[in-house]
Amino acid sequence: MTQSVVVQVGQCGNQIGCRFWDLALREHAAVNKKGVYDEAISSFFRNVDSRNRDVPDAHRGKICSLKARAVLIDMEEGVVNEILQGPMRDLFDSKQLITDVSGSGNNWAVGNRLYGSQYREQIVDNLRRTAEQCDCLQCFFVIHSMGGGTGSGLGTFVLKLLEDEFPEVCRFVTAVYPSAEDDVITSPYNSVLAMKELTEHADCVLPIENQSLNDIVNKIDQMARSGKLGSAVKQNSPVTSSKGAIKETEKPFDAMNNIVANLLLNLTSSARFEGTLNMDLNEISLNLVPFPKLHYLTSSLTPLYTLSDVNIPTRRLDQMFSDAFSKDHQLIRADPKHNLYLACALMVRGNVQISDLRRNIERLKPSLQFVSWNQEGWKTGLCSVPPVGHSHSLLALANNTCVKPTFVELRDRFAKLYKKKAHLHHYLHVDGMEQGCFTEAVSSLSSLIEEYNQLDATRGVFIPDSPRFSIAL
Repeated sequence: MTQSVVVQVGQCGNQIGCRFWDLALREHAAVNKKGVYDEAISSFFRNVDSRNRDVPDAHRGKICSLKARAVLIDMEEGVVNEILQGPMRDLFDSKQLITDVSGSGNNWAVGNRLYGSQYREQIVDNLRRTAEQCDCLQCFFVIHSMGGGTGSGLGTFVLKLLEDEFPEVCRFVTAVYPSAEDDVITSPYNSVLAMKELTEHADCVLPIENQSLNDIVNKIDQMARSGKLGSAVKQNSPVTSSKGAIKETEKPFDAMNNIVANLLLNLTSSARFEGTLNMDLNEISLNLVPFPKLHYLTSSLTPLYTLSDVNIPTRRLDQMFSDAFSKDHQLIRADPKHNLYLACALMVRGNVQISDLRRNIERLKPSLQFVSWNQEGWKTGLCSVPPVGHSHSLLALANNTCVKPTFVELRDRFAKLYKKKAHLHHYLHVDGMEQGCFTEAVSSLSSLIEEYNQLDATRGVFIPDSPRFSIAL
């Protein structure tokens, strides 16, 4: 069994990470009734004794104390302190934490250039220590936002470090993009500067849009109020207070973060549990990324739910597959069915047969347009363990040109600020930051958009195979 490490950076990254660890523990507890430290748990958790040392192999059968395979980084210590004072506090020790008090002031340059150089050695030491505690390190999962200073700046600095220090280990990034109504005025700068780093240094990026998450939460709330969903929440739900009432002030963020956490749970399920057709994490990059820069994968989940304890009626299996390709279930505002697929992965959990997978792929194929040179560009995975409280679920990952409008909108918002050179001085006073960084970043984004344009231009055009040499027999 391989192991993976989660690197959560900034307020958003740490909040999502905290939800992931909580829900992952719930999943393992539901399956591992006897509390045995097995290979499934070891994929994301260490088993340590009272001195915080790894339990020897001879005692692997008993769970003593679990520690998350994680590094927590934030230049404003508030969220990390909340985690350390909450129910997840025993999952982490001080050696896994890197914090400051002043924050990055919503400035990519402060996070990347200033704090990056200041904390570089400490970050490398933490990453190496965490990696050395793995028997077979397979993947780093980096979680951060794109709009803030620490998430976008320091998050992408860490990504470059991972490439330098662990070039053979796969790097998955879950990046949360700001909405157009974002209250951080400099978020277009931060996002475009971060995009250049993601394009150059990540193996796969799962872009998530705040606006899309908010739309999904509102949709689920409406369904709950109309009686289409059960809305009973257990007293010990992670989104309830000690009194059992939903925390109104935290509800929107808790619900949105839970959606992203469920995405990560489904993505990592085959690394954590057995299955008849498990998908190796490295296979996602190998099968879904035909060109180095085009590694942005849109994601959709079904069934959609925000709270782990909400009673969701079971979706019919075929309807679940149809939902995964509808725009209402995408975690960015996109409609993949009306755009061009380079490849698609279906990661199914629960009591689903391989024949069900094949039947639904054949049913859906006529309505989906794939590039001419990859008409059979499907990758499937089947994990036998469903999410807690559900009989089955589906995560669809698509390399699809539908991500382009998100990038075009981001570039347009960047241009409005940059045309007036507004707020530029806040960045240029940081050592190592020059105006050329902005032009290089927007040029990189434009180049990425152009690659998607060239692919879109081939839609509906049959491109015959290149002629081959004749071989005399």
